[in-house]
Amino acid sequence: MNQEKLFTAFVYGITITGLISICYALVFLETEGLNGSSIFLIIGALLITSRLTLSLPRSNSHLSFSDTMIFFAFVFFTGELAILLAVLEISVGCFFLKTKGVVFERHALMFNVFSVATGTGATLLVWKSLPFLGLSNDYMSTSNLVTSLGILALAQFAFISSLASSYYALKRGQGFWSTWKREGFSISMTQIAGAGLAGIAYKLISYGDVLTIFISLTILGVAYLNYKQLFRDINESIEQAEQAEREKTEIARAKAEEVEEHARQLRSLLEKEEEISRDLRQSKQDLEYAAFHDNLTDLPNRAYLIERLNLLLQLGPDVARRYYVLFLDLSRFKNINDSLGHTIGDEVLRVVALRLRRCLRDEDTIARLGGDEFAIILNDLSSINEAKSYAFRIYDHLTQPYVIQGNKIFSDLYIGIAPFDHEQLKPEDILRDADIAMHSAKEENNSVAVFDKQTRSKYLEYIRLEGDLRYAIEKNELALHYQPLISLKGGELIGFEGLLRWFHSELGFVSPGLFIPISEDNGSIIPLTKWVLREACSQLQQWREISDEHDDLVISVNISGRHLADKSLIYDVQEALDETGLPARCLKLEITESTAMENAERTIETLNEVSNLGVKLSIDDFGTGYSSLSYLHRLPFDTLKIDRSFVLNVGENGEDSGILQTIVSLTKNLKKEVVAEGIETEKQLSLLRDLGCDYGQGYLFSKPLPSSEMETLLYQKKAWLPDPDPASESDRLPSEISEIPHRYA
Repeated sequence: MNQEKLFTAFVYGITITGLISICYALVFLETEGLNGSSIFLIIGALLITSRLTLSLPRSNSHLSFSDTMIFFAFVFFTGELAILLAVLEISVGCFFLKTKGVVFERHALMFNVFSVATGTGATLLVWKSLPFLGLSNDYMSTSNLVTSLGILALAQFAFISSLASSYYALKRGQGFWSTWKREGFSISMTQIAGAGLAGIAYKLISYGDVLTIFISLTILGVAYLNYKQLFRDINESIEQAEQAEREKTEIARAKAEEVEEHARQLRSLLEKEEEISRDLRQSKQDLEYAAFHDNLTDLPNRAYLIERLNLLLQLGPDVARRYYVLFLDLSRFKNINDSLGHTIGDEVLRVVALRLRRCLRDEDTIARLGGDEFAIILNDLSSINEAKSYAFRIYDHLTQPYVIQGNKIFSDLYIGIAPFDHEQLKPEDILRDADIAMHSAKEENNSVAVFDKQTRSKYLEYIRLEGDLRYAIEKNELALHYQPLISLKGGELIGFEGLLRWFHSELGFVSPGLFIPISEDNGSIIPLTKWVLREACSQLQQWREISDEHDDLVISVNISGRHLADKSLIYDVQEALDETGLPARCLKLEITESTAMENAERTIETLNEVSNLGVKLSIDDFGTGYSSLSYLHRLPFDTLKIDRSFVLNVGENGEDSGILQTIVSLTKNLKKEVVAEGIETEKQLSLLRDLGCDYGQGYLFSKPLPSSEMETLLYQKKAWLPDPDPASESDRLPSEISEIPHRYA
């Protein structure tokens, strides 16, 4: 049987025994000697004694007088009444405790009532056995009274404490003896006090009169109150001392906890400080790495490269001469970004970095300078030829197609090589020389070029012209020269071509063949063209006001491919016309054939918008490009301009004129006008007139002239067709013609 079942069986066994004891008491109760007054006295005293308790100092025990009436019943009445009074007393006591808020465990209330009934019943058996022990029921004898009450008290204590200890031992699973010492022994005070008071009450009632009883009760009451107050004071003093000790302990505990908390916080702060220190060290390393590495490709950056070059310069020429610097530039990388997006462009750069790592040695230094430019330091080479061998290997690796996100991408590459030189004082000098070599490779359309001092001189001249060109307009160094456009049928002046000239304040005349490509390369061609548009429109408007004969004159302006691709072209043309008041029909824009075919669809769209303004359009240098006839007939041009090379190639007797004839016939079939440029001889003029060419321009009629000289000719009403005297023909060819490329002449 397990512990819980044994406990339950014990409780129900005591309950049954208690019920038997109560039934026995009710059946055999002797009512002789009981009357109303005695019952009232018993019940009243019972209610009073059940509430008279003294809490013993420093103990969980209480001195109770509730058992007084039980022993009083044994002495004055019968044991059966004692059982009933015991049940009544415990019931009243439990009720009193419940009113104070005490919560009884399951089985506890029932066990309290029936265990008292059982214990008192067992005490009754002991009381009935007293005569067999030589004790009579004559309690007038003090010794007999004391002995009897003592035996009753011990018996009551033994039975009640044993039952209570058994209850707690079974419930808690503990030993009986340890439980009895802890829980049962303190019950003895209740039985001893009850027996003592019962003996005193018996003597008073038996021998004293009313006054004696009253005085005795008064003395007992005062003594009880004094002892209760004394015990209360002792308990309060002890409680205060304990409270002070608890507070002291609490303060000590709080301080200990505070110290522990401070220690914990200190540990936490130290851990955080260590973590911050680690983060700072990591951040420092990350910052140092970021300062010297490119975020996109994870290659060293320009700052790292400069540090490396500076170290080589410090080591001296004996060491540095075995190192070579390569400058790499991806060709037309901007087109990849513009057409496929920067995401794919970035991926191309990452692949470039990966390919460079794979085709070079670990001791070589690879750096990304920015955009599509990379630099390499080749380590410990024997000669420039070995450096060139590495450069061509790099070229072969990097010009292989890139397959990214389903796109097959091709990109060319230009590489400049620069050896270390004693004239290079700073890292920037060697990097500049490699950059110059790269630009030389790009200009000459070579994959690899090696730096030399002559290349440096050309590059420095390029850099100077590039810088000075940006301020040429502000310095009033630019001017327009005008070359007449003549009708080959009647010899009338139909207009001019405005040609830009630059007269540098220090260098003098700068050839258009030199500065125009520079301006197209760096983007300054757009503001230059805007200036040309305003200047040309303004000048023609002034000449139109000289005479009504000039009302239909046309001014032609060359438009670069950069400006044609820029959305501002339409606005710039409209602005020039609005500012000068020139009618749109008097302005003609010339676009080269190759420029028009670069992005034919976009060119068609842009030129249609220009044509809608009323501006005329001309295809310049026709025959030198690769025109698609399917696009040519869709371009809204008015005029085809035959390139001068076809005119110059015609022999004295008209040989090699087949291309000229084909171009003129094509233009006529397209119902467009045709202009021949570069006419320098009368035989060329005669041939072009015979072929049906509409207009012409060239040194035979006039070289490009400043506005003042051209205005003088307008006032003089010059006859533009030449005098048929052959002897004068050579005088019309100025030496300048051989110095300026035909497009800018």
